[in-house]
Amino acid sequence: MADRILLVEDELSLQHALKLNLELEGYFVHVCGTGTEAVKTFREQKFDLVVLDIMLPEMDGLMVCENIRLYDNNIPVLFLSAKNTAEDRIQGLKKGADDYLTKPFELEELILRVQKLLEKSKQIKHANTGKIPKIFHFGENWINFESHEAHGVQGPFELTKKELLLMRLLIENKNQVVSREHILKVVWDYTVIPNTRTIDNFVLALRKYFEKDPKLPVYIQSARGIGYRFSDPSEVYSEQAAAQNA
Repeated sequence: MADRILLVEDELSLQHALKLNLELEGYFVHVCGTGTEAVKTFREQKFDLVVLDIMLPEMDGLMVCENIRLYDNNIPVLFLSAKNTAEDRIQGLKKGADDYLTKPFELEELILRVQKLLEKSKQIKHANTGKIPKIFHFGENWINFESHEAHGVQGPFELTKKELLLMRLLIENKNQVVSREHILKVVWDYTVIPNTRTIDNFVLALRKYFEKDPKLPVYIQSARGIGYRFSDPSEVYSEQAAAQNA
């Protein structure tokens, strides 16, 4: 079955060109020309990817993306925009986009980015059905990898998409150091500010969520100059107790 793409673009010539070229690649493409139409269509139909212009009539792309994220926190969103400053890109990514492509652009680049986002989305969906349970417990904390809900030292809250992906990556590699470079490649895909301080700031936030003493972390540990490691001491104690009782 072909991947379904919601294309939101009000410039007719570009709209037709994008639709034609994406369909030639084998995708099913549904086109909307306004922000309000896009939100309505997204709520009524199922899509695998959204290609979203920012400058739209009735409702701009940033607000459309916010509405989409209320209904689906995982679907990849690719912003198209003539705004090409770093501030514009950062704002778009903060609103929930996974990638940001500035106009004018080459059709080949757009298609490659679409392919990459769809592949990554499928990998994430596959990971969600893999070895980590839907609700993962560690100590008194837990994370629901489907709903983004979590419970930490301060009680219940919700993780953002990037926070969830970072925690999943660390947990999947439990007791192994994951390098900053690998984290950037997997979680950020090098599309969001390739700066390792970004990772450090996310880790600081996660420690505040899950560590009783963030300055002396038990679960999310640092490997100086390399990256981070997830470990759960309670599992070690449980294994030792089971061995003693065997």
